[in-house]
Amino acid sequence: MWKDFQMGTIMDLQTIKERIAQIQTKRDYLLSLLEQPNLGSLRIDVNQALEEMDELIDEYKRTFPEAGAS
Repeated sequence: MWKDFQMGTIMDLQTIKERIAQIQTKRDYLLSLLEQPNLGSLRIDVNQALEEMDELIDEYKRTFPEAGAS
């Protein structure tokens, strides 16, 4: 995703929507990881990743409120 921005490519709303859907899927996987009792110190990293994903998703919904409702 960042590669597209660095190369100066402008993504259309559909592409952004698809990428957010991918992030939400990965977020669900990270949530399932938190249920693992043997996660150890990786729990901190998983929590940090979840927080950053939540911020990204919130920013998407604020920027594109009509698209974030789906």
